[in-house]
Amino acid sequence: MTTDRDAVAKAQQTGSRQWSLASRLVFVAAVWSTITLALAGVFLVSLYQSASERAFDAQLEVHIKGLIAGMLETGQNGGPETLIQSVAAPVYRGDPRFSLPLSGWYWTVRRADNPSIMFASESLLGDPLNTPPIGDMDSSSGFVSGPTGDEVRVLQQRITIGEASYVIAVGAATAGFWADIAEFSRTVTLTLCIVGIGLILAIFLQVRVGLRPLARLRSSLSAVRLGETERIDEALPREIAPLAVELNALIVSNKEIVERARTHVGNLAHGLKTPLSVISNEARASRGPFADKVSEQAAIMSTQIQHHLERARMAAQRRVIGVSCETEPVLGRLIRAMGKIYQDKGIEVAFNQTGDIRFRGESQDLEEMGGNLIDNACKWASSRVSVDIVSQDDPATNREMFVLTVEDDGPGLSPEQRAEAVKRGRRLDETVPGTGLGLSIVADLAALYGGTLNLDMSSLGGLKASLVLPALTRE
Repeated sequence: MTTDRDAVAKAQQTGSRQWSLASRLVFVAAVWSTITLALAGVFLVSLYQSASERAFDAQLEVHIKGLIAGMLETGQNGGPETLIQSVAAPVYRGDPRFSLPLSGWYWTVRRADNPSIMFASESLLGDPLNTPPIGDMDSSSGFVSGPTGDEVRVLQQRITIGEASYVIAVGAATAGFWADIAEFSRTVTLTLCIVGIGLILAIFLQVRVGLRPLARLRSSLSAVRLGETERIDEALPREIAPLAVELNALIVSNKEIVERARTHVGNLAHGLKTPLSVISNEARASRGPFADKVSEQAAIMSTQIQHHLERARMAAQRRVIGVSCETEPVLGRLIRAMGKIYQDKGIEVAFNQTGDIRFRGESQDLEEMGGNLIDNACKWASSRVSVDIVSQDDPATNREMFVLTVEDDGPGLSPEQRAEAVKRGRRLDETVPGTGLGLSIVADLAALYGGTLNLDMSSLGGLKASLVLPALTRE
């Protein structure tokens, strides 16, 4: 059948593959912040580079104007011939780097209709400055290769003096220009990285603080699940307070349903047992085969009623939210009680538990199942009984389980007897007096909790009963 535990297990498996809400919020915010800051960094560097290029070109333009002013000053008292002679010997001392050999700062003057250089700065040492053709434009700018092979940014401008047109070109090496841009890029990158880290940390703290009420809700729900309280704390922000209210209403409704089920089970037990008792008494008071048969069938009916009533009681109890108990105190009490009951047989009961384990159910049910197993082991054991409890993960359902193993050094059972012992309505101890429900009801109750009962040969020589039940862990 499809049970609630299947849905829970499926939800747990799905949840294990999902990121937490906080992780998803921080991740999305971190990705978005990184992309935004990266684009902002590219935009800032691009703006700085454009501004630097404009400032660089403006500086070159200043030098061009200085050269033009020098040329005009030289030829202001003469006619066209004197003007041409002045162009042949322009005087410009606006920047001493134009006089230093291969300094990276250069200028040239040529006729607009002739690509040959007429005059050049001393820094070129007679080498050419490969400027691109200006065409019909009044000015142009670009990057060329300098005399030493380094990159040079050149600004060219066409001027007309008299009837002649000239092209003045001023260039400067861009090594310092790109170094400034690289330094600015590093500064921007470092600054934005610090801002990004600070922003992500702020987002992380914001998410942690913002989701803290959910952690409180989870803690409160866990306390209900562990049986430490009966209600979820409703003192929560208004966005999730209605959820706590609805959960509390669900818990109350669940308890009311369970109480009604228990009442119906009790009424059914009373309504059936009384007529059966009357039938059994009448049959015992009579004689003959018919009376014996009625008495026999009444006993079988009583056993079956007891069996199914226990199953109904367990089915109702396992629906209760927030029911759990520690295994060690319950089993410890059982072992001490069995030691007194079987004191005359000299049975030695060894008990061992690994870690702190809680049973996800009521202590009476664990006592019922464990008591039957330990009682049967003590009845059939020669001298030794071993009780062990270990935790175990169920990979099929991804649930936390624990295994209660009870072994004895008695005669044991054959494989056929072990299969027969857990059948419905059968008792393993039919030849030994007792009032226990037997291994069949233990197997049924374990199945209701999503567990199993397995019988095998014990290393002590007798029977080994392994009871697998759900455990409850604090998350």
